[in-house]
Amino acid sequence: MKDTISIGHGGGGRLARDLIKNLFLKHLNNPKLAPLGDSAVFELNGSTIALTTDSFVVKPIFFPGGDIGKLAVCGTVNDLSVVGARPLYLSCGIIIEEGFSLKDLEAITLSIKESADKAGVEVITGDTKVIEKATGGNIYINTAGIGIIENSIALGIDKINIGDKIILSGTIGEHGIAVISKREGFDFESTIESDCASLNEITQKALKAGCIKFMRDPTRGGLAAVLNEIAEDGSLDIKIDEDAIPVRDDVKGICSMLGLDPFYIANEGKVVIVAAKGDAENILRALHNDPLGQNASIIGEITGKGEHGVYLKTSYGGTRILDMPVDDPLPRIC
Repeated sequence: MKDTISIGHGGGGRLARDLIKNLFLKHLNNPKLAPLGDSAVFELNGSTIALTTDSFVVKPIFFPGGDIGKLAVCGTVNDLSVVGARPLYLSCGIIIEEGFSLKDLEAITLSIKESADKAGVEVITGDTKVIEKATGGNIYINTAGIGIIENSIALGIDKINIGDKIILSGTIGEHGIAVISKREGFDFESTIESDCASLNEITQKALKAGCIKFMRDPTRGGLAAVLNEIAEDGSLDIKIDEDAIPVRDDVKGICSMLGLDPFYIANEGKVVIVAAKGDAENILRALHNDPLGQNASIIGEITGKGEHGVYLKTSYGGTRILDMPVDDPLPRIC
C-alpha cells in the first residue's frame, strides 16, 4: 500500500478495498464490521436493526437531477434498503466552507427535507461546522441512518448459490455522466439527469415477490465494482450478458466520446439483486410495476463456486473479463 492517500482511495474500487482491509479492518475489525456491508446489522432488544453512515463530497454540489442534499438522503436510505431494512431516521452533519452562499445552503436544506419526506424518513439530529476558506464554494455532508429489518429478512453473500440470477433494476451510468457533464461544462445535445432516488419502496416490493439472497446499489465503481465485490467476497463465478444490461443510447454515446465504460460509472438510484433462480421472474415483474424499475432486467447468473471472477458475454458473441476497477474514473461523484 502507498505511503500517502491518493484520490483513487475514495473511488470504491481496488484501492479503496485494499485501504479498508489492510488499514481500517486491521485495527477496527469485529463481527459486525467484517462483512463490509452497506449497513451493519445487529439485534437490539428483540429487534433487528440496520445502521449505516455515509459522506458526500460531490462536485459540483448542484447537478442535473439533484444536488448534494438529495444525494445525501437517497444514498443513506439506499444503504439501509439494500440490506432489507425499512429506513426510519437520519442524522445530518454539515461541514461548510467560510464564504459559502446562504441561499445555496437553504436550497440544499430544503432538498434534504423534500427528499426525506419522499422517502418517509426523518432527520432527527445533526451538527454544523465551518472551516476556513480554501478553494471556495465547498460543502460536505456526513450522514448516519438507522432502520429496522422485519419479517426475518437475512441477506448475505454467503447465501448465494450456483444458478442464482442477477437482476439489475434499470439503466446504468446516468448519475456519473450528469455530474461530470456539469463539472466540465460539456454541452451535449441531450441533458442527462442523475438517477438519484430512494430505493426503499422498490426493494421492499422485490423482497415480497420472492427469495432474494443479496442486494447492493452500484454507486462508486458502478456495476462492475458491485459484481466483483460479490464474486470476490463469495468466491463466486459470475457470467453476465452485455445485451441484457440496460444502457440508454445517449449515455452510451457520451461514454464513447469521453472514453468511459458505462459498467464502471456511478449510479444513485439502481439496485443489483441476486435472487433464487425460481423466483427471478416474479421479482422482475414486481420491479417492472415500480416507476424506478421499468427497465429492470435479468442480466446474468452465478455459474460457479470456489474461484472468483466476472465474465461478460459481449454483444459480438465473445467473452471478456470484467475486472474490478482500481479506482473510480470520475472522482468526487457522490
